[in-house]
Amino acid sequence: MNEKNMPKVKLGIVAVSRDCFPESLSVSRREALVKAYASKYDVTDIYECPITIVESEIDMVNALNDVNAHECNALCVYLGNFGPEISETLLAQKFNGPKIFIAAAEESQGNLIQGRGDAYCGMLNASYSLHLRNVKNVYIPEYPVGDAEDCADMLHEFIPIARAVVAISDLKIISFGPRPQNFMACNAPIKQLYNLGVEIEENSELDLFEAFKNHADDPRIPDVVADMEKELGEGNKKPQILPKLAQYEITLLDWIEAHKGYRKYVTIASKCWPAFQTQFGFVPCYVNSRLTSRGIPVSCEVDIYGALSEFIGTVVSDDIVTLLDINNSVPKDMYNESIKGKWDYTLQDTFMGFHCGNTASSKLSFCSMNYQLIMARALPEEVTQGTLEGDIVPGQITFYRLQSTSDNILRGYIAEGEVLPVATHSFGSIGVFAIPEMGRFYRHVLIEGGYPHHGAVAFGHFGKQLYEVFKLLGVEVDEIGYNQPKGVRYPTENPWG
Repeated sequence: MNEKNMPKVKLGIVAVSRDCFPESLSVSRREALVKAYASKYDVTDIYECPITIVESEIDMVNALNDVNAHECNALCVYLGNFGPEISETLLAQKFNGPKIFIAAAEESQGNLIQGRGDAYCGMLNASYSLHLRNVKNVYIPEYPVGDAEDCADMLHEFIPIARAVVAISDLKIISFGPRPQNFMACNAPIKQLYNLGVEIEENSELDLFEAFKNHADDPRIPDVVADMEKELGEGNKKPQILPKLAQYEITLLDWIEAHKGYRKYVTIASKCWPAFQTQFGFVPCYVNSRLTSRGIPVSCEVDIYGALSEFIGTVVSDDIVTLLDINNSVPKDMYNESIKGKWDYTLQDTFMGFHCGNTASSKLSFCSMNYQLIMARALPEEVTQGTLEGDIVPGQITFYRLQSTSDNILRGYIAEGEVLPVATHSFGSIGVFAIPEMGRFYRHVLIEGGYPHHGAVAFGHFGKQLYEVFKLLGVEVDEIGYNQPKGVRYPTENPWG
């Protein structure tokens, strides 16, 4: 991945102690936590703050200054014992970044007099005080109490969640062109982007076209063409279009460098039809896939919230993602021949995820760079070249999206499933997907929630992390949809079926 487009989390660990408990208990437990983390994970993820907050607000200020001085962009408040609820929650309130609260479990039945910490109790008071201070962007694990090894695992699980929150706070989305005509699906208010702290730069297609023309005969084009040829191999079905694609890729990368401003991270929502093909002379799908493979997601059809969703998945998974249409049903004959009896999925659990050709080559079982069939039905084939086609690699996936509704409510959905190793017999970047209870999820979350047809796909199961990211970004829990298990009814589901 391109580390320049993704933050490195440095998690400052601050131990806290009530003055009627031994401070040494919190210190020794903090040291054990750091040692346990270093034995299992990358020790550069964490920083051990030497200042223990006892009862003093001055301790809080000193600890805050210390973690800031050591450039920590995430914070762990570690209750080594009961903990001082005022100063520990003041620290969370004043720290600018994602926070996690965890508590130390008791260590031995032989040390429950002088060595008992009561952090189980202290966590309740900490949560109450956080509510009093309106500190809502705090991550508390499902069971936040554990020994050093348990807590090390909690911190490691928090790292990708924190990474996403940090990244969003320094993100700029660059878009080109309004949504295509007669295509309302990806049109959504941008107010929620500002609420999230995301910057948005909206440009005209004409701006992009001018920049593209200014890159004609750029001396870097041959090297990019050679790299494309190497990546495509035998799948290079339209070699004559590579120089234009290389020119376009360089244009986008230069635009990012010239326009990211004070923001550290960038993603793009780009136009690709109806005038793009006739004016640029190609389709941008393959170039979009190449930037996405470098950690710079590029969404199709000026899908701004799709680009945001892709970026979140990239940062959480530390891997390439893609954006697909929740596209078409699986034919009954394909289901009966290739799926039924081999996997425990009904026909309605399956569907095909598709887009014209924006999925990275490394996430395709095979690929060829060809022309875009749908567009070529109405345009000369030669201006529709540049799409990357192939069946998506089988394996675990998470289908998800963060979206603003038309009335400016932030909501999202998450569903875990898999891509089946079943030949699609179709075109584009496409795969046969299976998600448990997909039919009901499709009806009572996607349709009922007014979501567009685009969904982001992370390659692996990341539902737990994405759910926490959505919450920390301010999405209300009743606005996060997921595929309810069989027997659990959706609020809008007809109880008689």
